[in-house]
Amino acid sequence: MLICVPNVLSKDDVADFRRIMDACDWEDGRSTAGAQSALVKKNQQLPPDGEVSRKLGNRVVSALTANPRFISAAIPLQIFPPLFNRYAAADGHRFGVHVDNAVRGDRLTGLRIRTDLSVTLFLSEPEEYDGGELMIEDQFGSHEIKLPAGDLVLYPASSLHLVTPVTRGMRVASFFWLQSMIRDAHARSLIYDLDTAIQALVERLGRDDPETVKLTGIYHNLIRIWAEV
Repeated sequence: MLICVPNVLSKDDVADFRRIMDACDWEDGRSTAGAQSALVKKNQQLPPDGEVSRKLGNRVVSALTANPRFISAAIPLQIFPPLFNRYAAADGHRFGVHVDNAVRGDRLTGLRIRTDLSVTLFLSEPEEYDGGELMIEDQFGSHEIKLPAGDLVLYPASSLHLVTPVTRGMRVASFFWLQSMIRDAHARSLIYDLDTAIQALVERLGRDDPETVKLTGIYHNLIRIWAEV
């Protein structure tokens, strides 16, 4: 399941993030890569344990937990502290094909999560750079993702994916992982489709419609069956 969520951050928020980040010192992005990923990763990132990363990350998490579409798609149990990276054309930055680590641990908090889903939150407008597409492979083929600043894409962490070389400008993003309450990807997809259908019925018929109420009950009972908390 690959889902794009628009307007997670406002344009004003994005501009504020970029102003803060532009004043920071950046480090080699390989510092948080696994053994295989480090071989194909060439970018920069904000120090993940630094004060700026943590403050901006908290702002991202607050925006996520207030976004109904994100919650519906992810049903998050734990969200890993967001990280921030940039790809510069002048340095030939890119990230070759890789798969994300199955488990992530945070040195500051001791949090350890199973990475069910990966998230990329774009902080550059598409016209700011050439290249830099996020390419995700799944059973239906290859998907090319390049979203407006403030939008994010949510996709299985088990997917093979890469970031194509940036050939002009600068690509800036936040990236992180989460553990979902619904471990099984197929079950999670069904839950999302059901919730989306219910919300469409609510708009047409209202929340008091008997069939809408019945479907809402089914939605919550399925979560009771599948949720791990």
